Amino acid sequence: MTDLWSERAEAFRTSATHREGADLDLLVEWCEPGAGTVALDVATGGGHVARRLREHGCTVVTVDPAPGMRPDVVSRAENLPFAGGSFDVVACRIAPHHFGDVALAVAEMARVTRDRVVIEDNVFVSEAVEEAERLRDPTHVRCYSEDEWRGFFAAAGLELESERTFDRRTSVDDWLARVSTPEEDAAQVRELLARRIENGELLLRSVVFKARKPR
Repeated sequence: MTDLWSERAEAFRTSATHREGADLDLLVEWCEPGAGTVALDVATGGGHVARRLREHGCTVVTVDPAPGMRPDVVSRAENLPFAGGSFDVVACRIAPHHFGDVALAVAEMARVTRDRVVIEDNVFVSEAVEEAERLRDPTHVRCYSEDEWRGFFAAAGLELESERTFDRRTSVDDWLARVSTPEEDAAQVRELLARRIENGELLLRSVVFKARKPR
């Protein structure tokens, strides 16, 4: 999987969906960035969260299992190679639906932060959407509901402070091309998602969470 994601790296670095958006703006704001803030960007992908946090003066360490994403540290989210309390904030954006064990990943993020964790991911809509996601990209594991996410934070000993849902629109052609979905599978994906596609744009739904360690 890591070699596959390395091959996709440039597509994610240049993706407008990942480079910008009100959801990214909010995630960065909720990280409470500033000079002296030490942040960890988990599953950095194209590095857009890290870029924005550095623009605010943060010291940022990036982690990703794919070497081609050019992270500072190559690692899975479920096994972060850092001592407990190493960072002021841990951030992760639109990646956990690829994790093998999301609960363990959130527990690891909680372990290595001194204060706060900010996570965004696509949320569960229906089994049909999940089927389409897996056809589009076999590395997709699962999207989770808001209630499931609240359970992950609680199990990790984090107190949920804020959450906000976003409806995001993206070109369905670009969305499929970014992961080189085969033409036959792409046709089936379009059929499964027909109700969520309008004028060539796919409606995606994500949620941003901000949680803290109890004081």
